[in-house]
Amino acid sequence: MRKSLLMVLLSLWMGTQAMAQQTHPITGRVLDAATGDGLPGVTVVVKNTTIGTGTDGTGNFSLSVPDNATLVLSYVGYITETISVGDKTTLSVKLKTDQKALDEVVVIGYGEVKKSDVTGSIVSVNPEDIKKTPSANVMESLQGRLPGVDITRSSGATGAGVNVTVRGNRSLTANNGPLFVVDGVQYTSIQDINPNDIQSMEVLKDAASTAIYGSRGANGVIIVTTKRGAAGKTRVSVNSYIGQTEAIYYPHVNDGTGYIAQKREANRTTGLWSSPADDAKIFTPADAATIAAGGTGYDWPSLFLKKGTQQEHQVGVSGGSEKTKFYTSFDFYNEQGILRMDNLNRYSLRFNIDQAINDKVKIGLQNQLTYFNQNARRDPLNIANKIDPLGAPYDENGNVVVFPNNGKDINPLSDEVAGNYQNNARTTRTFTTAYVDYQIVPGLSLRSNLGLTLSNSRTGIYLGSNTVDRAGSVPLSSYGTQYDTNWSWENILNYTKTFGDHSLTVTGITSLLTFNTETSRAQGANQLLASQLYYALGNASQQLGINSAYQNSKLISFAGRVQYNYKSRYLVTLTGREDGSSKLAAGNKWAFFPSAAVAWRIIEEDFMKDISVLSDLKLRTSYGIAGNYDIPPYSSQSVLTRIPFGYGETSAPGYAFSSRIGNNALGWELSGTANIGLDFAFLQNRLSGSVDVYQTNAGIKNWITGEEGGLLLNRFLPMTSGVGYITQNIGKTQNRGIELGLNARVIDKQDFKWNVQASWFKNQEKIVSLATEANDIANGWFIGSPTRVFYDYEKIGIWQTAEADLAKTFSQKPGQIKVKDQDGDGKITPADRKILGSALPKWNASFSNDFSYKGFDLSLQWFARYGQMLNYEYNQIFDPQGIENSSKQDYWTPENPTNSYPRPDASVSKSSMQYFSTLSYRDGSYLKLRAVTLGYNIPAAFLQKFSMSSVRVYVQGKNLATFSHIKDYDPERAAAAVAGPPSTGLTNASAAPSNTAALSNPIPRVLTAGININF
Repeated sequence: MRKSLLMVLLSLWMGTQAMAQQTHPITGRVLDAATGDGLPGVTVVVKNTTIGTGTDGTGNFSLSVPDNATLVLSYVGYITETISVGDKTTLSVKLKTDQKALDEVVVIGYGEVKKSDVTGSIVSVNPEDIKKTPSANVMESLQGRLPGVDITRSSGATGAGVNVTVRGNRSLTANNGPLFVVDGVQYTSIQDINPNDIQSMEVLKDAASTAIYGSRGANGVIIVTTKRGAAGKTRVSVNSYIGQTEAIYYPHVNDGTGYIAQKREANRTTGLWSSPADDAKIFTPADAATIAAGGTGYDWPSLFLKKGTQQEHQVGVSGGSEKTKFYTSFDFYNEQGILRMDNLNRYSLRFNIDQAINDKVKIGLQNQLTYFNQNARRDPLNIANKIDPLGAPYDENGNVVVFPNNGKDINPLSDEVAGNYQNNARTTRTFTTAYVDYQIVPGLSLRSNLGLTLSNSRTGIYLGSNTVDRAGSVPLSSYGTQYDTNWSWENILNYTKTFGDHSLTVTGITSLLTFNTETSRAQGANQLLASQLYYALGNASQQLGINSAYQNSKLISFAGRVQYNYKSRYLVTLTGREDGSSKLAAGNKWAFFPSAAVAWRIIEEDFMKDISVLSDLKLRTSYGIAGNYDIPPYSSQSVLTRIPFGYGETSAPGYAFSSRIGNNALGWELSGTANIGLDFAFLQNRLSGSVDVYQTNAGIKNWITGEEGGLLLNRFLPMTSGVGYITQNIGKTQNRGIELGLNARVIDKQDFKWNVQASWFKNQEKIVSLATEANDIANGWFIGSPTRVFYDYEKIGIWQTAEADLAKTFSQKPGQIKVKDQDGDGKITPADRKILGSALPKWNASFSNDFSYKGFDLSLQWFARYGQMLNYEYNQIFDPQGIENSSKQDYWTPENPTNSYPRPDASVSKSSMQYFSTLSYRDGSYLKLRAVTLGYNIPAAFLQKFSMSSVRVYVQGKNLATFSHIKDYDPERAAAAVAGPPSTGLTNASAAPSNTAALSNPIPRVLTAGININF
């Protein structure tokens, strides 16, 4: 009986399964709900199975499905639909546009808004863009991806920072870098933040967006939000890469053959040399012996440049419950530079926790601990490029020859001899933020943020006797410390109310920031035991010295903001902030910074409903005033400096005013920015972007309070005054520009996707007025020109033999540099100098392509800067006397009548050669293949065996190719020169002029392999 019953039940079950597995064909079409057009490439899958297909070019599909199946239809940019088939054989499905992109939350100052409700000029950074180009500094990963934000690496040294400017330079002497806000607290050391810890990043560019930060946001604001935990399963991520660095762009100087030829020509010019028989007259016996033996000399720079390495390993863990959420990570970064003795180790630890006490109160803590251990070295290439290439760097036993070439130069390799040199810096920074969030009543909340940044750094330097810096003098040791303590306490009261079609958000803020810096430095010469380095300065017998300093400043602020929204169509934001700084004297401490922004979401108007090609259209306009007080503390005061005196053998120190005299009238530097922007999207967001036009006037008068806000400049005083200069509010500048950002989903199919990102921006800056209403030639500031220019004589060639008589009228002769007589008076005077160009580019652009095919992905990023001029250091390495080595140049001789470089002349030194500085100026425009990344995502079905949710492996190349007018040089290396003083051609000294495009620490090519794992 039991067996019969079991057989019956088994038969019924098998019959049910057979019925369940019966299938029938179904056809259908997928349409755009707004336009009625067929959608190609829509994924149609039977739920919980691998049965599926895709729609054709007109949106049609056909599929065999089990009876009572459920279909899932998905398409990028549209809301996923789930349809029960039942016994239907045909379907017509309309997909609605996914407005999620417009509903994404954008972090603004002291709050958040939907992306569609943004009224200012704000760029949101996709966290995936940060991961595409792994770098030690997160800002380097974003180079070229942010319209209006100019990002360049300062050098190729380990731990080198990046130069970041938002919409150009406003100030002539004050800092022009943006403010960084991390987890709601202002923070200066963005290099501490690990890119893998970042959840979101926003860049606030116009004054209406930055005004909520008052004076601190005058140069733009970059807001970083780090990752938080989430309720549910604990998740673990591992991100690791290792790579090799190499200086592929480095121009080499003359080899031995070129050096010999130039030295011979220099002495032929003076008549001392006429044939190789005269070599003994001009070469040292050692060099003459090398030449006689047929030696070709040594390539000294190649003795230093080597392949380096980069590696980074990070582990992140997140999780929690409904009330407690946490995120923690540990990161290790190591870089071995392309020069020996240049290396960096960075260790960082992050711990974020959020705790809900009850329905009204939530508290949290964000902690970042970073430790740097870095060894640096002075630039050896400066000497290596100039040293006589015929001299041997090593003796017959392989030991470094300390003074080759008969003692003229010290061997730059001597720094690398064990125990000779050390420059070590160790820094520990702790960044802690605690908050309390109290929901007082529905719609009204209070948040209090308390931030603390502690930084403790120590730098120890030991220079042995036989090092480049000491060159045979007694050893020198120094030990310096710096301790920074920065507090911040901010309270944010936020009220939100929606009534009918109206929405109102009111925000009130109080802020207190304190900045404390303590420094000390000790130095001693003739440290007898090299093994003691800089740790036993008391044993030094000469030049013992100790000094210390302390600085303190505070900033107190009160701010308010009102945001009004009507039908998500008309948007208004009004902001005001009052800042008070301890750096300024009584009566000028406080300043008010107002701003207003209006936006019109045109796409929401009734007349736009039938225009299906547009999926978003918003017009924005804003105006605001920002301030700057970036001057040293106590600039408004006159301080004393110690002057050593003595009566006989009795010490009697005296005191006098320092070179800077105080100014009680010193006030805020004010700037006003007007911005008009348009956000747009076409074809259901397949093509989207924004365009902004702006103008910033710095040094304006506050039109509300009447305060004068001239640029903070140093005015030099007559020597008879007994002091050097005074800081005053004088001068004005202007920045105007246009920014364009585009994103296109060119191909968006299930298996193959192609996305394009492009940005282009042009910023034109000029000085409007200066202290005397005239050009300041000494400082290189010219009314109507950018803040960083090259002012010099204009080289138009080399005087030729046929021009001997004309050259004589200018007191010159064939083979010398010919410059243009600008005023045509028949003589060359300082009045014939002109502005040759600017160190700032005319425009920047980037172009990125991202492809994916099934599990593979490929990314290519191009970056360009156009219209910048360089003061090229390589061109300055030219010794007309032939004593030092020179760069490879096409110089003039009677047999080679070139217009490139002057004739070598043993009687004329570099410092005395007329118009020598004109040889260095070059067009620095360039196009760079910034990064190429090829990755592969391992199939999820395979990973399930190992309890992994995703694994991606990749290889990447950075700085792969650079195209410019300058051979073997990466012009990005010149970006650091923009921050230096301008070049005015006032001297022909052999020292490198200011604004120099340096050769030291070239930016390397980086090849890496990495893996990203998620559990």
